[in-house]
Amino acid sequence: LLQLGRHRWLAGLKTLLLNVSRAVTRDVLITFSPTAGPSRLNTTEEGKAGKIHLPREIFQSLSSQTVPVVVTVLNIQQFGMFKELNQTAQVLDNTVVGITVGESSISGLQDPVQLTFVHRELPQSVTPQCVFWDPSKGQAGGWRSSGCVTQPGDKGTVCSCDHLTFFTLLLNQALDGSTAKALPAVATAGCAVAMAFSLFTVAFCIFIRCRFRFEETVRINLGLHMNLVGSLFLLNLAFLLNSGLAGRTHPRICRVLGGLTHYCLLCCFTWTALEGCQLYLLFVKVLGIYIPHYLGKLCLLGWGFPVLVVGVAGGIGSYGEYNIQTTDHQIIAHLCWITSKHLLVHYITNCGYFGLIFLFNMAIFGVVTQKSCSLQATGAVQGYHKPWKVALVAAGLFCLLGATWALAFLTYGISSTPVLYLFTILNSLQGIFIFIWLVILYYPKTKESTGSLSYIIRHDKTTTASQ
Repeated sequence: LLQLGRHRWLAGLKTLLLNVSRAVTRDVLITFSPTAGPSRLNTTEEGKAGKIHLPREIFQSLSSQTVPVVVTVLNIQQFGMFKELNQTAQVLDNTVVGITVGESSISGLQDPVQLTFVHRELPQSVTPQCVFWDPSKGQAGGWRSSGCVTQPGDKGTVCSCDHLTFFTLLLNQALDGSTAKALPAVATAGCAVAMAFSLFTVAFCIFIRCRFRFEETVRINLGLHMNLVGSLFLLNLAFLLNSGLAGRTHPRICRVLGGLTHYCLLCCFTWTALEGCQLYLLFVKVLGIYIPHYLGKLCLLGWGFPVLVVGVAGGIGSYGEYNIQTTDHQIIAHLCWITSKHLLVHYITNCGYFGLIFLFNMAIFGVVTQKSCSLQATGAVQGYHKPWKVALVAAGLFCLLGATWALAFLTYGISSTPVLYLFTILNSLQGIFIFIWLVILYYPKTKESTGSLSYIIRHDKTTTASQ
């Protein structure tokens, strides 16, 4: 409080100071709001502000002297404090309420302190949780819920706590029970189908490489496609093993399985980046660069770089059991993955890494689309004049560059449930889309089918780069 008192000039802090005697025979009621701060109950319009109920047990345990009751309302967005490391939940209205009575620490109350946080009706995917700030948690402090009971309602949430400190209401994103049970079933079925089509795709690429005589560029492209589809196959296989074995294996095996799943995911992301690099060489550099053992070097990068990332993450103990909870805090699924204590590893190696790849690939996709449309307009490209074929080729290229993974960034907030279904379905069927795309693009090998994204004009010369 002394440290906070030095910053009372900030607009984000509002304090109410009451002198209360030990002879209090009734409970003390106070209201608070993020804008008006704390005040006496009869000075704020009812229903517009939260309420604080201080039981008389607090004052009966004090000495006979008069003690100050300090209620502080903080806007943590302005203060830049009370932020837990790797915090994913949102603080309601960025508001933290601090309560102190006298100079002593009060805990273990039989009649709890009650704080009513007023809010609108929350989405089904959001779970409110009453927490208090514990400066001893971790290195910089964190939120805890021990000693507090949460009673959610339509127009507000009541927090009953057996001690006095700084309180707030966290809004956690969580799945409802029906969604949490349906999504794994959809993902499992989709992964099984995707694994089958991944095998079909690899067999198809091997068949056409043996059946037809392609130029070296096309053979490299087919090799890239096979490696990408192979990484998708391993990722789906790792997910099925993970969902089937997690929660029933030894912790060491779970850590290995979590690292394997993370490795397969990073391989998938890396190969989509390499697909984008190959498109850049084809459509911008136009085969102007010769790299010896090109496909072998790509394989070393595509399968080797994720090993370094997983090795570093595993060295700091990032892998273990990860639980998926419903809105009523029931655990409905166990996964071997990056643990909740190391979410920063997930944000950097998965979200950040894919974010960079997504921006690069979407830039390449824009260049390829613009160049293809300009060639179609000038008549330089023959074939695929039908709109549905052009749209199908574009959609296949979109999936090839991993754009469907970007839906993961939209699985937060009110629209999280439908986006989660869309994300699960599209990514589990990514192998099917790539298989159909390759079949239409590469077979049968005719003059018409090799012109879809193939002709690049530079200096009045036409160069074929079959893609």
